[in-house]
Amino acid sequence: MKKSKAYISAALLALGLSACTKLDEKPYSEIISDNFYHNKEEVLSAVLRPFTHAGAWAAPTGQTGYWRLQELSADQLAWPQKGKHGYDGGNWIRLHNHTWIANEDNAWNPWRLMYWGMGFCNNTLKDLAAMDFTKIGMTNEDKASFLAETKVVRAWHYLKLMDLYGNIPIVTEVGAPASPATKSRKEVFEFVEKELKENVELLKPLSADMVGRATKAAGYAMLVELYLNAQEWTGTPRWDDCINYCNKIIAGNGGSLSGAVPALEPDIFRAFANNNNTSPEDLFQLAYDLRAGNSRFGWQGDFWHYRQRQIYNADVDGNNSIVVIPTAYDAYKDNDLRKQNWMLIGPQKKDPALRTSVGDSLVLGTEEYNGKPLVFVKEIRRNSEGESGAGSMTEGEENSGARFAKYVPGTQADPNYWGNDFVLYRLTEIYFNKAEALMRKNNGIATQDAVDLINTCKKRAFKAADWAAEAYTTTSLTMNELLAERGREFIFEGKRRSDLIRFGKFTTSTWWDHQPSADKYKLFPIPFKQTSINPNLVQNPGY
Repeated sequence: MKKSKAYISAALLALGLSACTKLDEKPYSEIISDNFYHNKEEVLSAVLRPFTHAGAWAAPTGQTGYWRLQELSADQLAWPQKGKHGYDGGNWIRLHNHTWIANEDNAWNPWRLMYWGMGFCNNTLKDLAAMDFTKIGMTNEDKASFLAETKVVRAWHYLKLMDLYGNIPIVTEVGAPASPATKSRKEVFEFVEKELKENVELLKPLSADMVGRATKAAGYAMLVELYLNAQEWTGTPRWDDCINYCNKIIAGNGGSLSGAVPALEPDIFRAFANNNNTSPEDLFQLAYDLRAGNSRFGWQGDFWHYRQRQIYNADVDGNNSIVVIPTAYDAYKDNDLRKQNWMLIGPQKKDPALRTSVGDSLVLGTEEYNGKPLVFVKEIRRNSEGESGAGSMTEGEENSGARFAKYVPGTQADPNYWGNDFVLYRLTEIYFNKAEALMRKNNGIATQDAVDLINTCKKRAFKAADWAAEAYTTTSLTMNELLAERGREFIFEGKRRSDLIRFGKFTTSTWWDHQPSADKYKLFPIPFKQTSINPNLVQNPGY
């Protein structure tokens, strides 16, 4: 059992039970705060509520949240139609082609989910600010820490909203004002920066007991992301500030899961394993543990085939949805261990425990290949095993596209089965971000420090015998190559759209079944469902 996750589950249970502690009162639609906060567990449950909600918008599962917009509008992943499945009103085709409009759920759902989560933060801040913590056996230092953590989580919501929509309202009280006015992206940036800088030093350092919480390391990582994108978001570069907070993380000033200075995993796959709650590389993650809390990071819904449980000896299947597009698959060399391990390709075999005979080893298809061996191919087109041609978003079959395997749950017999946390920030990203800031300060030319940072990460993806030919030099590590390597390293992690925008490639580039688009698509529209009820919102240009 993972101690921190079990504690989070207990705290959330306290939230669910607390409404029954005063049976003579009848607040049917709400919990009265005076009746709720009796102990540390009930306080903690309120602080953790936005984290449980964050799984809806930050992770690639269930709802059209931030992750889907970040990845399905970019140049690595897509949700193509496969036979009669996956058209879904053209939602995913519009994301891929950059033809979305304001009056659709692709634009509205992330807005709705993130403002909803931010509202939980505001409600918690209001309740906790009015409390006397000493009356429940806690200290003023505890109060300051919980308030700081909640403000940092709120700032994280605003950072992601600002990334997607640009100019947005800033709301710090529940329901007030009723129709908040749009603030400029620069104003939102300054609000996020202020909230983070005022509170990050009050956070607890990252430790084994703080997995899945906003720690000092997480707050520093948010500032790194903020400053890395400052030129795009405000027009003013902040490379030195980005480097400064990278250095704080690298030096261990934000804490670490190992108790020592944060370190890259020697095994490049360990940061995503089903026991990655102990990985010294991971800085901030959404905590899941099927064994301890009956919750799982359910990526299988978006990524797995209809019979993929047979591959892993799992207890669920998927919707056969998101795949790696051919050009992204081809961006890896064949000797790259990431290509070999993070994507499924070729004939798919059952887990040995599920085989009933010597000949019963292959997973079989259910649609176009019903009863035939399931063979994943990189192409997305009809009869992809025999025909030539690039294919398109409407020509897929059930086996089209290499498949996600960055997170693997383990078998049902594994004591850590489906214990994978979804990683939001990891040390590898900090190395990459520092290297990028160094290069941008140097007119796009790699310094030796930048090369060393990227090589330290990349080296894990190749066997020792291959490494000499793969190592970067100050000549070979160009800005374009840095973007390509970011793609290979952070595929599936919800980073790609922002990276392409920062490198000037999001609306100007061609990739599989996608042509350059208008500059307005660097921002999503303010959802029509919001502008129709709030006259103070200003629509983004072009929509």
